[in-house]
Amino acid sequence: MYGAAIVEAMDALQAITGTDSTHLFATCSGGILAAMTAAHLAGVGEGDRVAGLNLSVTVLDETRAGFAAAMMSDRAAQAAIRVSGRKGYLDGRDMAEMFAWLRPTDLVWRYWVNNYVQGRKPAPFDVLFWNADTTRMTAALHRDMVQMAMRNALVNPGGVSMLGTPVDLGKITSDAYVVGGVADHISPWQATYRSARLLGSKDNRYVLSTSGHIAALVNPPGNPKASYRTGPVDAEDPQRWLESSQESSDSWWPDYVAWLAERSGPEVDAPKALGGEGFPPLGPAPGSYVMEK
Repeated sequence: MYGAAIVEAMDALQAITGTDSTHLFATCSGGILAAMTAAHLAGVGEGDRVAGLNLSVTVLDETRAGFAAAMMSDRAAQAAIRVSGRKGYLDGRDMAEMFAWLRPTDLVWRYWVNNYVQGRKPAPFDVLFWNADTTRMTAALHRDMVQMAMRNALVNPGGVSMLGTPVDLGKITSDAYVVGGVADHISPWQATYRSARLLGSKDNRYVLSTSGHIAALVNPPGNPKASYRTGPVDAEDPQRWLESSQESSDSWWPDYVAWLAERSGPEVDAPKALGGEGFPPLGPAPGSYVMEK
């Protein structure tokens, strides 16, 4: 279902823009679905439809995927699947709470002392406000994600299928741009580096950004504290990659824009109207879904 939705979105984009390929950008668990879909397209001879693949803070190899993965036993996994199965979904607030307890000093007790003990109002922070707007995950997708993680299915060619195609990440031919956060407590950067190593892309660029799971991505240019490191994924050991990588100041966004430009066609005038034949616009941005509570 989810892989089909990605392909459907690609179909719509290519029809509207008149192109024969699309850049896929995905974050966290969405990167798992995007990588599987890219492998499916490669497996059915349509790999060229993906002009470039960006996986940000995405873990594909669960061997050393951080504290949360290390603590997940088969018994705990089955219990989690049963809970979401009874509800029909995994509540986003439950997921956010689990991730917060991975860093309790910063993400739990700090706010408990400031807000409850000292009676202070939390300082306005747009990124945290956005991060608190959680979303649910269907029970079926939660089950599949947990089972794939427990089997570490993506590291073995054919260990799982997407749209009827055995997934082999090594057959992905599109260039890849993989991003990690140096302080990421959910998707450790070393694990995201190993994600890049699994891809069959000939031109595979790994980028290590400052900050954690969210701020490493929501990192616009102009931040004097920001920096990033880049380099090919030739080294097997993430630490060796770090030692040989090149450091640059500011945000990684301009680097990604330049990377996209090298793998895209010439710039064209924007269309005068939204949508296209068979794809009427549903409404003005940002849409109605984000307004729901």
